[in-house]
Amino acid sequence: MLLTSGIDVGSNAIKAVVLEETSAAPRLLGRGKMKVRGGDLNEVVRAAFELALKSANVREDQLAYIATTGEGENVPFRTGHFYSMTCHARGGLYLVPDAVAALDVGALHGKVIRMDPRGKVLGYRMTSQCASGSGQFLENITRYLGITLEEIGPLSQRGANPEAVSSVCAVLAETDVINMVSRGISVPNILKGIHLSMAGRLLRLVRSAGAEGRVVVTGGLAADSGLLAALAQSAGELGIALDLVAHPDSSYAGALGAGIWGAYRQRKLAGKV
Repeated sequence: MLLTSGIDVGSNAIKAVVLEETSAAPRLLGRGKMKVRGGDLNEVVRAAFELALKSANVREDQLAYIATTGEGENVPFRTGHFYSMTCHARGGLYLVPDAVAALDVGALHGKVIRMDPRGKVLGYRMTSQCASGSGQFLENITRYLGITLEEIGPLSQRGANPEAVSSVCAVLAETDVINMVSRGISVPNILKGIHLSMAGRLLRLVRSAGAEGRVVVTGGLAADSGLLAALAQSAGELGIALDLVAHPDSSYAGALGAGIWGAYRQRKLAGKV
């Protein structure tokens, strides 16, 4: 029995999983997630990792490999570190085995990663750092509007007359939202406009990356039903042939990929590959 852990150190949250390698496919035994709220990052990483161990009913000394990805190069108890895009590609395939690409929408960036059936990255496109198509931007907007992150999706889907957000800069886009509130635009219409704006930018990345067919949505915003609805609507209007799929464990895609690659490296070190 080969047990591994994957830890995805993001700018907004730490995701950790424990996997068991089987003859068919890796089996997800446990998961843990912690928000990054200042303080010692390694303590937050350790807390998420301990949650995953407890969820899996596994001890740390039973793990053959602890793999990190994202910003986890300096995690002191890691065995090895893997590049973020290769982990999201492999983790995305684990969740949706027939996906041809992963659309990773995280706290700071949106990325489209095209991969082959083995999880090898064939190409990618990424938003610029100041782009307003990110999770952190949405989180800032929710605080200003006085709503929770869980309310974003349902409220957005109630928007009948969305107000467009034109700026690609997060700071200027937030100014747009403040102006909308002062003009009496409703929260659903503001959120729907933001989602459509984000969807348009993300779909341009999808098109430029040459991704067509089934695309798995990964990252924290994969749980945002309003963004998924806007992506589907905009893809239809733009004539882009996409089947966008989110999975309940989409936010753990990077951690899953890290754990799977960790198992592969462990087998290779043992001369079994």
